Amino acid sequence: MSTQLEALPHRHVLTLPTEPSAVRVARETAEQTLTEWGIGLRHPTVGPALLILSELVTNSVRHAAVLSPQLTVVYAAGRDCLAFGVHDRHPRQPPLYTSAPGTGGLATVMELVLGRGGTAVVRRDADGEGKTVWITLPL
Repeated sequence: MSTQLEALPHRHVLTLPTEPSAVRVARETAEQTLTEWGIGLRHPTVGPALLILSELVTNSVRHAAVLSPQLTVVYAAGRDCLAFGVHDRHPRQPPLYTSAPGTGGLATVMELVLGRGGTAVVRRDADGEGKTVWITLPL
C-alpha cells in the first residue's frame, strides 16, 4: 500500500461533540460516505473498518471528553486504500502495539488492523495537546 494519505482523492471531515452519540453518527457518516465513493458496504474491508472506527471514537468519548469537547473524524479513500483518523485534544497518546492489561478496545483495533494488512499510527498535534489515531487499510 504505497498510497500517501495526502494523495487520496476522496476525503470527508466530520467534527462532533465528544459524547456517546458521536459513535453512531461517525459510523453512519462512514457508511454514507463510502457508498458515495463507490465502496460497497459488503466489501470485506468495510465491516472491520466500521468496527475499528467505532472503537476509536468510543475511546475518545470515554477518555478525552474532559479535555476535548469535540472530536474530528477524517475519512479518506483511493483506488486501493481506505484511511481514517480520529482526532481529539487530549494529550495522552494511547499505546497501539501493546498487549498490556487495560488496552481493551485498542487490542481489538490492532488485531483487526493487522489482520487486514493495515497500519495504525498515533500522530501528536504540533502543540502536544492532542493527537490523531490514523488507520489505513488496503481495499
